[in-house]
Amino acid sequence: MSNLTRWNPVNEFEDLINRYNRYFGLPATNGEREGKDLFRRNDWAPAVDIKETKEAFVIDAELPGMKKEDVKVTVHDGVLTIQGERKQEEETGDDKQHRVERVYGSFLRRFTLPDNVDEESVKANFRDGVLSLTLTKVEPAQPKAIEVEVD
Repeated sequence: MSNLTRWNPVNEFEDLINRYNRYFGLPATNGEREGKDLFRRNDWAPAVDIKETKEAFVIDAELPGMKKEDVKVTVHDGVLTIQGERKQEEETGDDKQHRVERVYGSFLRRFTLPDNVDEESVKANFRDGVLSLTLTKVEPAQPKAIEVEVD
């Protein structure tokens, strides 16, 4: 009877990354760095729903456990940015964590706005861990024709 070894592509990928990191003097991944795995999620991105009505676009972003003070929304040059940070609760000496599945850390989401959005009229509402943004539609500016005279 022969021993069967299962192929694990993730382990091979981590080994490749570790060799690359050693070559360039970068920190190692996985077991070589305090047991953290390569695919741990330091950064995360909230899930969003984007809806369109006749009057506006509506973006709903899930931000459970966050306060409105932890989130910043900006619009600049046709790009809507949602950014913030979900902080992990401080551990006390009496607490014993058995499992941590929720993701903590900073996030950044960017959305390119269509031409028919009025950037000045973005409204934000934060309720029950959901950030709701309403972006009012406008008629897109029509190109202006300029008559050129030829001498």
